Amino acid sequence: MVKRGSRLPRRQRLIGLWLLLSGISIFGGAVFGLWLDSIAGLEGMARLWLWLGCFSGGGTIFLVGLILERQLFTPLRHLQVQLARLVANPDARQDYPPEGWLRGLGPDLMRVREAWREDRDRLATAHAEGARSAARIRQELETLLQVLDTPLLLCDHHRRLLLFNQAAETLFEGHAGLGLGKRLGALLPIASLEDALGQLPEDGTPREILVPCDERWLHVVLRRVPHSHNETLLTLTDTTAAWSSEMGARAELAEMLPSLRRHSASLTSAADALVGVRAETPDSALGRRLEAVIDEEGQALGRQLEHMGRVMEDMHRQGERLVPLWSNDLWSSLGERHGKNGLHITPIGMPAWLQGDASALLALLDSLLPRLATHSGHSELEAEACLGNRRVYLDLIWRGHPLGEQLLDEWRGERLDALPFSPRVGDVLRQHTSDTWSLADDDGEHARLRLPLPAADRVGAPRPRTPPRPEFHDFGIAEMPAPDTELAARPLRTLEVVAFDTETTGLELRRGDTVVSIGACRIVNRRLLASDTFDLRVDPGRPIPPASTAIHGITDDDVAGAPPLGVALPRFRDYIGEAVILAHNAAFDLLAIQPPGGGIDFNMPVLDTLLLSRALDESLDGHDLDSLADRYDLSFPPGTRHTALGDARVTAELWLSLLPRLEARGVETLEQALALQASALDKEDAYAS
Repeated sequence: MVKRGSRLPRRQRLIGLWLLLSGISIFGGAVFGLWLDSIAGLEGMARLWLWLGCFSGGGTIFLVGLILERQLFTPLRHLQVQLARLVANPDARQDYPPEGWLRGLGPDLMRVREAWREDRDRLATAHAEGARSAARIRQELETLLQVLDTPLLLCDHHRRLLLFNQAAETLFEGHAGLGLGKRLGALLPIASLEDALGQLPEDGTPREILVPCDERWLHVVLRRVPHSHNETLLTLTDTTAAWSSEMGARAELAEMLPSLRRHSASLTSAADALVGVRAETPDSALGRRLEAVIDEEGQALGRQLEHMGRVMEDMHRQGERLVPLWSNDLWSSLGERHGKNGLHITPIGMPAWLQGDASALLALLDSLLPRLATHSGHSELEAEACLGNRRVYLDLIWRGHPLGEQLLDEWRGERLDALPFSPRVGDVLRQHTSDTWSLADDDGEHARLRLPLPAADRVGAPRPRTPPRPEFHDFGIAEMPAPDTELAARPLRTLEVVAFDTETTGLELRRGDTVVSIGACRIVNRRLLASDTFDLRVDPGRPIPPASTAIHGITDDDVAGAPPLGVALPRFRDYIGEAVILAHNAAFDLLAIQPPGGGIDFNMPVLDTLLLSRALDESLDGHDLDSLADRYDLSFPPGTRHTALGDARVTAELWLSLLPRLEARGVETLEQALALQASALDKEDAYAS
């Protein structure tokens, strides 16, 4: 722990003591001078020397204090700031070279700094080759994992996430439980996995399990990574569609089968009876009743068969190989394939979503386009997607006459050698419960070939692919203490920390001011995760004063439609998870996120960078966020100061800068850090952040 008596006195106290002593000496000298002057009755130079002697004590104290402040105390404070900055970052700029009576330390301090850098450079050079090789392997691994379409998760024996890829991020989009260092149970129902995780063979033999997750069913394959510290690899597949088909359309078909058999048996029996009756009495009432029964059962059978057709169509639509496709993507792929052959396809009309097997449809259309080009004599084709009743019609349009049925039949019988087992075009059409025909346009100049396909229940163009997170793995998490280790005894460097900040309608939170924005970021294993952030606007339910907007820039229009605080706080609590929270001037932000009747308890430990900085550097002024950012050479990106996420990021960077200084003073556990910051509470109220 830091020794309280080892610090420089605060500047204000020194100045106050100096002025007090000087004032007392001058006042005492004046009183003493008046007394002597009244007794001695001196004149001329003697009287002048009397008064100079009386004021000499106070003047000497004032001058000595002024010299000490400029030549010693101010240089000492500047030296303290520079050393604090160097401990946090050896490459930090040097704004305060030694001055005054400490000027002679300049070369020594510069030598220490250069030696520090040289030692670090030599160490870096010694490991350069190994690090370069490891970086290349890591980059290849990251590239491979990120382009892999199969969602992957890797967790350690404490069920903490060490790795995930872009496919997993897409699968769990918006889920608060996905993040490095977070527990697997926050992402998947751990009760469903516990038995399988506990019985995994050490040789990597997989175990499979079906896990419910929200409103989906996930097929999870678990493998113990051989020769590791009991890490487990999970590969996941969304089998909701297949499960729905199993429990929906297929179950419906099974239920229809007895009814079909019953109608069929009734028809057979009625037909046999009718034959016998007609043979004996051709025009009897019984015969007419049997005819009515046959007609009724035939109609019922027809309705059941029509229903079966719709169910089978739904099964095809839900099939695993029929996936949502964007028509423009299909036309673009065809254009790229045939552009080098001089065949150009121009999409027209509005694009649409459809269900299909992309590879099969591309192979089918590949075989069709040369026939169309030969038939029409043109290398320019237009492509259009037209919406029908539960169908999307893919039309290829050319100037000329429709294709004949004989040519279409030949094409339906053509084999597609580019596909496995070389199916015929007709087989692919049946896979999509489709057919094809050719017709003339109303203008009499154009013709088209029409291919009906199942429609997909989607609207809007595909969203652009989001770039992968800069961090999606950290194997160092496996070396951290177990999550159930007593939190107070956890080393500071192993803590999972969520730095947060709030912006509000004003500073009087007890008189109705409330939150308009919450921003947070996460630190895991001493790494600030660039993309694992929380940034949410909040509807305060009241107008935002212009004076507050002038500070944080948030207007009433910015929060229109945003969730109220009662909805935002549970989301923020889910984001924090099991982490320790960090803030600058935490008392204000904690009051903001725990309003009366809020219903959400933030009962985890709280670290406050303002109090920690004050406890470390009691003799220095300026512990607000701007001063500390300047002291530790931290910067706010343009436009991020007084935004919740921008301030939270700098607070997180400030914590990482304070960490080596805390450890250098023996403050290594959470318990010790909390005790240190508590010691700064008795000084004075926190400055506003």
